[in-house]
Amino acid sequence: MPITNLTPNPKHNVNFTSNCGKDLFNQIGNITAQVLPPQDVSTYLSIVLTTQGQLLKVEASNSEALTTYGNTVVNITEKLVSTLVKPTDTTYSVNISLDDLVTQVFAVGPNANVKEIPPLNVNNSQMDIDLIHISENNHGSAAVAFMSYSNMANMLKPSFFNPTNNTVKSMLSTVVSATLPKTPNTQLSTPVNFTLQHITDVVPDSTLSCVYWNNTEWIVDGCELLQSNSSYSVCSCVHLSTFALIMEINPPPGESDPLMELLNTVAVAVGLFFLSLTLLTFAVCRQNLRRNLTPLTNLCLSLFLAHLLFLLTQKFLQYIRANQTWCAVMAGVLHFLFLSAFVWMFIEAVMLFISVKNIMKIRSNQEEVLGWRCLTVIGYVIPLVVVGVSVGLYPDGYGSDQCWIKTDRDFVWSFLGPVCLILTLNFIIFITVIIILRTALSKLSSERSQIKQMRVLVFKILIQIVILGGPWILGFFVDGSNVLAIVFLFLNSQQGTFIFLVHCALNYEVRQQYRKWLKTFCCYFRLQHKTEK
Repeated sequence: MPITNLTPNPKHNVNFTSNCGKDLFNQIGNITAQVLPPQDVSTYLSIVLTTQGQLLKVEASNSEALTTYGNTVVNITEKLVSTLVKPTDTTYSVNISLDDLVTQVFAVGPNANVKEIPPLNVNNSQMDIDLIHISENNHGSAAVAFMSYSNMANMLKPSFFNPTNNTVKSMLSTVVSATLPKTPNTQLSTPVNFTLQHITDVVPDSTLSCVYWNNTEWIVDGCELLQSNSSYSVCSCVHLSTFALIMEINPPPGESDPLMELLNTVAVAVGLFFLSLTLLTFAVCRQNLRRNLTPLTNLCLSLFLAHLLFLLTQKFLQYIRANQTWCAVMAGVLHFLFLSAFVWMFIEAVMLFISVKNIMKIRSNQEEVLGWRCLTVIGYVIPLVVVGVSVGLYPDGYGSDQCWIKTDRDFVWSFLGPVCLILTLNFIIFITVIIILRTALSKLSSERSQIKQMRVLVFKILIQIVILGGPWILGFFVDGSNVLAIVFLFLNSQQGTFIFLVHCALNYEVRQQYRKWLKTFCCYFRLQHKTEK
């Protein structure tokens, strides 16, 4: 087909559609010539780039379609560039320079009298490859093509790198491609180094990543950043593909909404008040409650300290964040306290399981299982070990913008991992407890009152686990949703309120004690009133 028949008419660009682009790509992709003169290849490449520019206008809002077209452009370009390679006994080099694409092809033959080939340079990007060693594995012949795309970042967008990472991503270099056309054995003996010029300034404290395109996303597998300065970065890769240098920047902290800040402070304060009231109730009513309160008391204590520290940290965040060490310490202590709360929740579930197993001796056995000193050691040593191991593996994992766990290297799983494990184990324990209770209920008649009490306790602890675990599970889906973020903060801040309602307000023994206190207070008030008269 004549080349002129494929060239889009600029006068009709206003009528350009995606189908037009697909047709042009299909026609060029069906070219079967093995070797083409550079001027023909240049013309075809111009058609591809013109079509690419039109598709960027037509499909500007369709990222998925642009990704597909980007893959097509890369594949067609590599196919056209491969037709520049022709048989040679010595060496052969050809360059093509267009507005949005610069290409260099270098080939060596069996009689090439060179020890090494010079670096390939395109559009201020450089590639060092051991083509001589590659040719030795291909009967003395090999060819390499190096291409730089100026407009490809608009199709293969940097946002396709680590899409779950909440950072601002941008291209720090042009997109480049490297191939070994008409070379049967493409195994690399040594990594290939790319020196990429920065197309924008490097932001302080940003993260640079050497990446390659894998059909739908940018990934780092097989590539690493060797060195970098203000102008250039050197990437090393163990394979050839389409590469780029991506810069990640932590999003700037948005301006806080005074109303939301006030609501958050009030909500946390309310939760702290009810946690204090719960702890006071347990301290005064300990003798009247028919259960081991050590796990629940320590759970409330851990939550109280965690929420209090969180409130103070957020209240004075601008001062704490100025000192990175203090910020990291606060994050580590919060990590420990929240983990401790979940460990105590697990201990309470285990104690419940043991009590149900010994349902005929509910009262006595529960006290004989483990003493409060042993439970205290378990409840606080386990989270301390987790935090210690986390610090040892990744010392810089604490101290995000909010003085919490950083998301780098998925370090947040040092918290979410144990939480998910504990919630899973608690679920298994509760299934087992329910089975045991059903069996006991069918066999025992004289102990029905004890079984009923145990079923109520099971229900309360189950509600407690939902109260504590539900908000953190919801936290997996908060990213990007303001509504879910508000729900997450509310549920977390009101954990103390829910615990008070479940274990105090809905507890018959506690209500009776409250009535006694109220009567005593009323009697005292009346007596004082009569005395004054």
